[in-house]
Amino acid sequence: MKDFLFVFRANGIPDASPDEMQAMTKRWMDWIGGIAAQNKLGDRGNRLFPSGKVVKPGNIITDGPYSDIKESIGGYSIVKANSLEEAAELAKGCPGLTTGGSVEVREILAM
Repeated sequence: MKDFLFVFRANGIPDASPDEMQAMTKRWMDWIGGIAAQNKLGDRGNRLFPSGKVVKPGNIITDGPYSDIKESIGGYSIVKANSLEEAAELAKGCPGLTTGGSVEVREILAM
């Protein structure tokens, strides 16, 4: 099996009640748990803080990511699959897709 990176992108911060947020968290845990039950979940993955820094050529460091950008990276997971197509099929169950988000699926090349 090969390793694939799921990059979770979101379109802004959802305006949700605490109950809606709890329900969404359960959907995420159930989806990830389903991948783990198939023994296809890698050993890494997390949510990301919304703020950070961007390092540019010339050693320029700026604040970022920028809140005016429509789409931001919210987190990542590493999964195991036999092919890019299989990994993309696993990504179809991502709860973030129901709120306008997306999942970028990339094969990890061993160094």
